[in-house]
Amino acid sequence: MILSSSEIDRRRENGDLVIEPYHPESRQPASYDLRAAEGTVLSRGVCTLVPSLERVELPRDLAATLRCRSSFARRGVLLGGGFVDPGFRGQLTLCLTNTGAEEIRLAAGDRIVQMILQEVLNGDRLYQGRYQDSVGTVHTR
Repeated sequence: MILSSSEIDRRRENGDLVIEPYHPESRQPASYDLRAAEGTVLSRGVCTLVPSLERVELPRDLAATLRCRSSFARRGVLLGGGFVDPGFRGQLTLCLTNTGAEEIRLAAGDRIVQMILQEVLNGDRLYQGRYQDSVGTVHTR
């Protein structure tokens, strides 16, 4: 089941889900828009790593799928990766590739990726990988 905006808010208020800093304008009916932590240029044909402004903490019963916002996809931006396991903590490094005809400038705070939260039934394992507690842009480890 995908979480609705009201369920995202309820879980945040209960302290079960962390999205900080939280911005009400990023809340969508069934997702939350992650924002760029810093300004950058998406050059043509290049994968650019962009840290999310938000730090997230997912509990054991939630996972997240990441999707490029359609306004960027229409300009040729593709998102690599795109899944966040239960138990992940930290900023997310967004792998954005510009396949469009022109470079794209991102400003700090631009909403660029949708985070769709879904329930995980009977989850018995938490993420303990090498990207736990990420801060800023994290390259391959």
